[in-house]
Parts: sequence; structure tokens; C-alpha cells
Amino acid sequence: MKTVGLLGVPMDLGQERRGVDMGPSAIRYAGVEQCLLDLNYAVTDYGDIVVQGRCPSQVGDENLKNLTSVVEANLSVKESVLRMLSDGVFPLILGGDHSISIGTLAAINDSKKNIGVIWYDAHGDLNIPETSPSGNIHGMPLAVNLGLGHSLLTSIGSSNIKPENIVLIGIRSLDDGEKALIHKLGIKAFTMHEIDKLGMTTVMEQTIEHLKGLDGVHLSLDLDALDPIECPGVGTPVRGGITYRESHLAMELLADSNLITSAEFVEVNPILDDRNKTAEVAVALIGSLFGAKLL
Repeated sequence: MKTVGLLGVPMDLGQERRGVDMGPSAIRYAGVEQCLLDLNYAVTDYGDIVVQGRCPSQVGDENLKNLTSVVEANLSVKESVLRMLSDGVFPLILGGDHSISIGTLAAINDSKKNIGVIWYDAHGDLNIPETSPSGNIHGMPLAVNLGLGHSLLTSIGSSNIKPENIVLIGIRSLDDGEKALIHKLGIKAFTMHEIDKLGMTTVMEQTIEHLKGLDGVHLSLDLDALDPIECPGVGTPVRGGITYRESHLAMELLADSNLITSAEFVEVNPILDDRNKTAEVAVALIGSLFGAKLL
């Protein structure tokens, strides 16, 4: 029996809206453990890492908010995920804002030689301090894992992810610097235009083909990839997103491919939610990723 390890990262330091630190609790409350048990997985819950609060005076500048605390939290995330990998479980990380993926990917990339990343998100999260309009680090984690950005962030991992091993899915809100970086590095991106034009089946088939043969593939799923009608409890909603059913199809195709070796579901904010609807969507999608079928 395969074991899934759960790790909560109750962090809201990568952005300014409060509440996303309660995301792991909301996902647990929505029944993630029972969902996995029903699918015949063993579950080991590693609990939540300790995240320090906001501090007005930190190393960094106005375009790197809460830098010191974000670095400390991600070092803890990295240590915990390394332990999960050492234990041989499937790491399933519950967020928390998307800056937590700095530590998640640092651990996975340090443990495997050649990993792929599926970034299922409305945003590219490819900003660096010089291009970020807000200074929110949750808009920078993918750039950090490419080795771009402040040295305190990039030094969390000992190696960088290859840009050709990244696929963006659901993108519909990019800053100018992010657009330039995607073109410069040749990162494969399926915006909502491509999803509308090609259909989710083709998008996922091309994604799976693009990433097959690697040492592992990490799924980083931001709930704001889905349309706000489906997932109201996110901090940075963008209209015109992926539907609930399209997202289930994407997860089902990933399950059939046996491609995914680790995953994180992030940016669930219960304060902004409607009766825990977004956390329930997260659990439903986790079920499909781990093999739940309609029949």
C-alpha cells in the first residue's frame, strides 16, 4: 500500500491578504485524509510547520515583503519535505500561499537529478524584485527555483530547475517582466487561450509528453487557476479561469499517466471563501489526482 504524507504550511507571509495561513486546516476539515484512505492509500500526517509572524523590520527592501520570515519558513518546508522523501512517502503539501513552493521544490530538486514541474495557476509567479509590482514573494517562487531573485531565496535550494522542464497551465494574468522571461527561457505555457482552443485533453496530453522520462514531476496547483465562480476563497482571483470539470479531467489524466511524484495545493483562504467551498474543491481534485473515478 502506497503512503501519502501530508504536510501543512500555514503561511500568509508571501502576500498581504490575511487568512491563507488557515488553508491547511480548511483542507483537512474538508476531508483530505479520509479521501485518501477511501482510495486505499495509507496516510502519514506530518502536521504543520511552525511559521513565525509578520515583523515590520526584516532584511530586504520594499519589494521583498517579509523576506526573512519567508526564508525561515521555506527552510523548514525544505527540511520537512526532505524527511518525507527519505521516508519514501508521496509528499502532499497543503498551503498556505504559493511562496511555500520555494522550499518544496528546493527539497525535491535537491533529491532528484532531473525533475519537471506543472504550474497549474492563473499567474506565472515568475517575478523578481525588479519586476514585481507588489513585492509579494508569492509572485516569485517559480523564478526563485530557476535561480532568479534575491540570494537569500535562491540559496534555499542547491540547484535550479531547468526551464525546459516546466509547463504552465491556466495562465491568464502575467506582468510584463514575466512575459519577457517566458519568451527568453522558452518555458512551455498553456494560457487560457490554448485551453479554450485546444481543449484540456490535448493540453494535458502535450504536457505529459513534454515531461515524460524525467526523474519525477511535481504538481504545484494554485486554486486560483480555477475560475472564481468555482473557487471564491483565493487571494488573487482572476475571471475567466479553468472550470471544475476541466480541472478534474486534468487530474484524472495525470493519475492515468503515473507521472506525478509530489504535489502541493495552495492559496486556499477560508476568510474569503463561501462555506469552505474552495477547500472542498481542493480535496475533490486531490481525489482525482490519486485515482478517484466516476465509475
